[in-house]
Order: sequence, then structure tokens, then C-alpha cells
Amino acid sequence: MPHDGQPLTAPRGAAPLISDLRRLTGEVLPELEAIFTTARETLRGMVSQGGKISAAALEQHQHEAHGLSWLATYVEALRQLDAWAGRLEAGGRFGEIEALILQIGFGEYLSQLSGGIPMSQQETARLADLGVGAPGSEAAQILIRSGNNPAARARLVALMREDKARATFGASGLDEELEMIRDQFRRYSDEKVIPFAHDWHLKDELIPMEIIRELAEMGVFGLTIPEEFGGFGLSKASMVVVSEELSRGYIGVGSLGTRSEIAAELILCGGTPEQKAQWLPKLASGEILPTAVFTEPNTGSDLGALRTRATRTEEGWEITGNKTWITHAARTHVMTLLARTDPDSTDWRGLSMFLAEKTPGTDEAPFPTPGMSGGEIEVLGYRGMKEYELGFDGFKVKAENLLGGQPGQGFKQLMQTFESARIQTGARAIGVAQAALETGMQYAEDRRQFGKALIEFPRVANKLAMMAVEVMIARQLTYFAAWQKDHDKRCDLEAGMAKLLGARVAWASADNALQIHGGNGFALEYRISRILCDARILNIFEGAAEIQAQVIARRLLD
Repeated sequence: MPHDGQPLTAPRGAAPLISDLRRLTGEVLPELEAIFTTARETLRGMVSQGGKISAAALEQHQHEAHGLSWLATYVEALRQLDAWAGRLEAGGRFGEIEALILQIGFGEYLSQLSGGIPMSQQETARLADLGVGAPGSEAAQILIRSGNNPAARARLVALMREDKARATFGASGLDEELEMIRDQFRRYSDEKVIPFAHDWHLKDELIPMEIIRELAEMGVFGLTIPEEFGGFGLSKASMVVVSEELSRGYIGVGSLGTRSEIAAELILCGGTPEQKAQWLPKLASGEILPTAVFTEPNTGSDLGALRTRATRTEEGWEITGNKTWITHAARTHVMTLLARTDPDSTDWRGLSMFLAEKTPGTDEAPFPTPGMSGGEIEVLGYRGMKEYELGFDGFKVKAENLLGGQPGQGFKQLMQTFESARIQTGARAIGVAQAALETGMQYAEDRRQFGKALIEFPRVANKLAMMAVEVMIARQLTYFAAWQKDHDKRCDLEAGMAKLLGARVAWASADNALQIHGGNGFALEYRISRILCDARILNIFEGAAEIQAQVIARRLLD
């Protein structure tokens, strides 16, 4: 065992003490779980009234509640990082680079648990706010003192420089089939997306239809749709890998599959047999492109307050109201549209979901379907599908296109999709973070200052090391959420954690990669400027970080 203050990685870059490292991480996890349990009970006492959780008290103690969410996320992330190391070790694949990632990851996250978890740039969650102390065991203290040390970071970057051709820095821990899928879509991103994505962004252009047709041929839109409906019937883990690699090329391309994923999940979970037979094969083949029409100008995440209404007519339904932040709206053929069918309701119980058909638009006439209009929202990043505001005035929907055939089920139907949507967002975040890491590292190799490459300066190398470590942590947390989903286990908690942490990691990676570029990073011609803008949305869509933390906290207290 290393003595007090001795680094787990020797100063000259010797390999970590792998046997000790695995024992230390295994010993510290029960301590972290105990700290979390005590913190949860402390918070429960703060927000309970009459034996029940009080919404008002939970809001009053929102900082503490969100701190508990971040604490739980860190504990689960470290648990999954350790499980990843265990699987690799059992398979004889736990090498030096993986040991360094494990060592640095535990050292850094334990240090943050002791000193404060950054919820945002100016908000810190501290264990003391929840009435608990920092990890104090011998194992925790060794990892805090010695885990994330300069020699370990330097050695990790040296190994990364030797092995830049790998799909990721460190073995991902996936099976052979998933690695084959990763390799296929990584090559596609390298050849068909990365060389052109920055130009699409600068010109604010829609992703070319050629890309969409090629993705359809590769099965992206039917990846998880059952074979009986024309899909491949693959796992959510495969969806994560595909989304990750396509988003590494460009988040817009990685998000194309999200539209079909959400629409297919809605229909699979809530549709009638006739609706499944009609819509799923067309979604799987890419014959039709869907868009999700949920958000309204004054509601944001408060979907229960939606005001867009659907009125029953002899022919079907008529929709009237306004929607906003609708992605890829102009090109699509069908909208999964949430509207209020019970005019006397004031919450989620009066909402219904529709499969609202529309005619794809053109540049000259983006919304030619009678009863609807729209305008583009100009955005910083995430431009390849464009964002729109939509207006509906007597927009007609067929009677048979009420999802499930029964009104009032829309909110419940939508809730069933949130696990998959948030897992998918976690995957997109990993892809963006990986893109930032690769872009920053390449620039650091190529750019020379004061007679040597930037990557040879410790502060630059440190940034790259921490990017690699955090990308792997977020990756394993997201893979675990997908595994839970694939095994029919409830995973709203894990999916929320994957999105919460993944979004922060993507933003930190993009910001640090831009910093490595210096002044050039601020120039539009360098693609890191796009990656930074693309990364910023991840903390907002599919539930802003604050909403996500609130949802996680409420679930932890159930």
C-alpha cells in the first residue's frame, strides 16, 4: 500500500499499483453509499411534513435537494467506473491507461465530494449542507491525496498520444458486436460528417438529405424498433453507441435518430395495433421523418400547463395554439403533438397525444400544410435541423391519429419516453465531449509555442487528461442506464443522472478545448467554436439541469 502522500503513480510515470488500486476503490464505495444514505435521510427530515414530502419545503431547500442529486450521481458514477474496471480486469483488458482513468477519476471525484461538487460555474453542493462529513476512511484519503496527481495525468496523456487511432481513450468495456457498430459509425462520421459539419454550421444549413438517406440505409431510424415492425430490434446500448459516434461528428447528425426514437417509443408504448402497423415500418425505414411538438412559449418544462387545445369535430380534431423550440419541424411528415383535449382541465390530466400528419416543406414554403404556420428561431449552435416556432389555427388531425385512441393519456404516454430520451441525450453529450477532446488534443499536438508543442505544457496536458477521464465516467454511467433499460428495469433515475453529468462534462470539455486553442478558439473558422456552441444546449434540452436535479431529488426521496 502506498504510504502517506506517496502517489499511486510513481513520479517517473510507472504503472499504477493495480492490485492496490482495485482494492482501494472497492473499499471506498460502501463508505460513499453510507454517506449518501445519511444525507438522504437528513434531507427527508428537512422537507417532510406529517410524514409526507412537502412540495413547498422541497422548493425552500432546493439547493440542498439538488446537492443530494449531484451526490447520488457521483456515487453512481464511481460505482459504474469501478464496475467497468472490474469487467475489464476479469477479461484481461485492464491495462495501464484504464488504471490511470480509474485512479484519476476516483481521486478527483472524491476530492470534489470533500470540497464541493460544482453544480454550475457559481453553485457548489457541499456535504455539510446535508449534515454529513467528507469521506474519511484510509482508502478514501489515499485516493484523495494520491489519485489525481501530476505524474498520473502526465502518464495518461503520454499513453493517449501513443494511441490516438483508438475509438476511445481506454477500453469501453462493450461486447464485440457493439464495438463493431461503434467502428462502423465512427468511420462514417470521419468520412461523411466531420469534414463538412463546420460548413453546415457556419452557413446555418439543414443537414443534407443525402446524409439522412444514408443513415436510413444504415438502419439508424429503426435501430431499436422491433423486427416485426421493420426495425432491427437492437438494444438501447446500440442506440447509445450510434448516437455517441454520430454526435462526435456533429450533434445535429447524432440527434436525427432522436426524433424517430421518441416517436417510435410513443407509438410502441401507447399506440393501438393499427397505429403501430401503420407508422412504425415507415419510421424504421426513414420513409417518414417525425418531429416532437410539446413545448409552448410560456410553459417550458411545465408541460402540465400547456394551453394548445384540440377540439373534437365530425371529421376528427382541430388544433389551435402555439408551440416553440420544435426541432426539424419543416422537413418532417408527422408531428407527435401534445394538446389539451379537456378544456375544463388545468393540469396534465387533460392532455392527449396526436400523430399529426403534415406536408414536408421547402426553403421557399417551409410550412405548406393548411392550418399551421411557422418561423425559424436563430440559435447559437445545434443548427443542423433548425428550431422553429409553430402556430396552429384549426389544424386538422384525423380521428384515428389520436395516440392510443383514448383522450387524456398524452402526459402518461410522454412520461414513458423520458428514460430513452435522456439516455440518448447522455450519449449525445459523450459524443460532443469526445469531439472536444479530439479537437483540443490535435490542436495541442500541432500548435507550437516557445519551441515545443502545446501538449507538452502541463496545464494543457492536464486539461486533456481530465477530459479523457470524465468522458469515460459519463460514458459508463450512460451505458449502465442503457443496460438497465435493456433489461426491463426502471431507469429514470440512472437516465437522469447520465444526462445531468454528461451535459456538464460536454460543456467542460468544450470550454477547455477552446481554451487550449487560445485566441484561435474564438474564431469562427475553427471548429471548436461550433463544438462549444453545440455543447451548451445539452444542459438545457430534455430537461434543464435544474429541472433534472429536481426530478432526481424527488425520485430519491420517494
